[in-house]
Amino acid sequence: MQLIDYIVLVLYFLGMIAIGFWAMKRVKDQEDYFMGGRGFGKLLQTFAAFGAGTGAHEPVMVGKTAWTSGLSGVWSALMWLFVTPVYWITAVWYRRMRHLTLGDWFVERYESRSMGVAYTLFAIVFYMFYLSTMFSAVAKFSAPLLGVEVGLFGYDLKYTLIPVIAGVVILYGVLGGLAAAYWTDLIQGLFIIILSVLLIPYGLWSIAETFGGPGEQGLMDGFRIMHERVSADCFSLFSGPSSGEFPLPFIISLSLISIVGVVVQPHFIATGGGSAKTEKEARIGLVVGNFLKRLCTVGWALTALIALALLAGSAEIAADPDRVWGVAAREILGPMNLGLVGLMLACLLAAMMSSADTYMIVTSALVVRNVYAPYINANADEKKYVQVGRLTGLIIIVGAAFISLTYADVFGQFKMAIELPILFAAPFWLGMYWRRVNRFAVWATIATSLMLFFVLPVVVPKLVDLSTNQNLATTTNLVTKTLERPATESDIARHEAWVAAGSELEDQIANSSNEDVRSDLKNQLAGLGPEPPVANVGEPIEVVIKSGGQPIYWTKLVPVDSLSKELVSETKEAGMLVKTERWVGKQRGEGSLKIDFLLYGLMGIDLSNANKATLETLRLPIRLLLPFAVLFFLSLVTPRGSEAVLNRYFAKMKTPVQSDPKADVKALEAAYQDPSSTISRKLFPNSDWEFVHPTKMDVAGFVISCIVCALIIGLLLWLAGIGA
Repeated sequence: MQLIDYIVLVLYFLGMIAIGFWAMKRVKDQEDYFMGGRGFGKLLQTFAAFGAGTGAHEPVMVGKTAWTSGLSGVWSALMWLFVTPVYWITAVWYRRMRHLTLGDWFVERYESRSMGVAYTLFAIVFYMFYLSTMFSAVAKFSAPLLGVEVGLFGYDLKYTLIPVIAGVVILYGVLGGLAAAYWTDLIQGLFIIILSVLLIPYGLWSIAETFGGPGEQGLMDGFRIMHERVSADCFSLFSGPSSGEFPLPFIISLSLISIVGVVVQPHFIATGGGSAKTEKEARIGLVVGNFLKRLCTVGWALTALIALALLAGSAEIAADPDRVWGVAAREILGPMNLGLVGLMLACLLAAMMSSADTYMIVTSALVVRNVYAPYINANADEKKYVQVGRLTGLIIIVGAAFISLTYADVFGQFKMAIELPILFAAPFWLGMYWRRVNRFAVWATIATSLMLFFVLPVVVPKLVDLSTNQNLATTTNLVTKTLERPATESDIARHEAWVAAGSELEDQIANSSNEDVRSDLKNQLAGLGPEPPVANVGEPIEVVIKSGGQPIYWTKLVPVDSLSKELVSETKEAGMLVKTERWVGKQRGEGSLKIDFLLYGLMGIDLSNANKATLETLRLPIRLLLPFAVLFFLSLVTPRGSEAVLNRYFAKMKTPVQSDPKADVKALEAAYQDPSSTISRKLFPNSDWEFVHPTKMDVAGFVISCIVCALIIGLLLWLAGIGA
């Protein structure tokens, strides 16, 4: 980075802090601090949903997965695409709740203050893991741009960078509350859009200038040369050798668990519509904001393909694919010395900070509303509540920073974050539509999900020694697919990068005396994988794709004796030679025991031929369906909730929000006085099910959203196909 890049970065930080001071003067009470006075229109709601929903980990993650899996790697972030139409329906819920937190909703619906505390604890853990992915991604991105690996006091750069970023977020978020978060989200949203498109034209020009002939310097030349340098299978979205990491069943499963779990992510009470003026603003803001994010994802995928063509020879990326985005920004934008590298880093910081500030405010609201007010000081004034909110909001940022410094597996942290909401997802969905659901059934369901999916997998191996049980110490079969195709220029560059990265890592291992550092370097060396094939452009090469060997019942297996391979089969499929083998020998299980996979074993399902993506897919059905089944059954055999509370709650949820707060209060009072007046809107009037007749706006918005989903996929395929 040059001086101008640092100037751009400093100006960005100062601007965000200034907005925090400006917004602080407007905060008078909890609603101002936690909900911005519920006065946000379509523009701010759109960029709030866009900013809070777009994390710094996503462009970095798409860069890595597209580098390793081709275009299909885009599904590491695009899996949320099919969730977007559902937002058209759910946005209305959050506005009609008329609450400051989702914890308040659980307290009201299930008549349990302690459930509000449980939800608050879930929110804190969820956001710590979710935000930690962003801190880790920023650290991975920044190192190549800053050109340094070591920060203050000789420690890794992340130990300097992450605390500084956390400090800035705390400063402007704590000062200004949700209003500051939303106004900075508007500005940062524009930065994220710049982040998503900036590298595309410059990258294509760079490809044309570097690899093109005389006069080949245009964008179309860049597209054509990109296809010449990168093998055709890398441009497949759903199928082909490169898509093994994200096959269609895995995409569908991820989309389903996202739909079920996203509704209970704590920030949705604000960005999902609760802070909007009316239901219309809530809907438009949430859906349009998230479609903006999907369009940005298209830009991230195209940028990754450009990097694949331009930087296939990068030893730095070969050693650590998480650095794709940072190396691309440095190599493409750095030579221009126009401050664009600083702008790119500011853009990625914007993607992280626009999420972090909102999450911090929402967490502080939960602590104040569901812990401090009901259990510690119920008679505090508004000024005191806001003060406590400001102090407690930093918990989430500090915790997330700590996790990112101690556990820097971006995709692993992300998977943990998207699975945590299953604890409260079933109680939310059924509680929204079915009167019979009660707090006894909900508590039992939460306990069951917590024990089965998060506690027992860790505790059981400590209580019972199952590590040497060879029936559990099994792996999936090892599958080697050999495909013959013409070599591309990227293939040659990848081989050169592999050799350079391996030599550099071996030298570092030989020169290091620190055993921890040596161990980390050896893991990086092993992570390079097998040597890519060597050939000239156009010559036939054998591309070998290896998969399998994953533990089925444990997170890790360690050989007890020497292992050998036994041939299972050797066939030809779609022009590829497919060789299937299995490990023979004793192994010992370590880490967590996959309790849910034991159920598949008891049912006699053979998982030995499952690949990694299939195993990930099979984890999801039980997590999706079991909590609903348990909650449904227990609700039938346990006492109902209070009829008066249920009548009041469902009357409120069927009363549209008025733009005038006074008129809205009057409409609510009328519904409370005569709950039966809302029965006409029920789809099944004489039942416990509270589905309502869809309006024309409900249907039209949902259908249009589905069409936009298809158009976005079409846009991605069209852009990836230019120049083919």
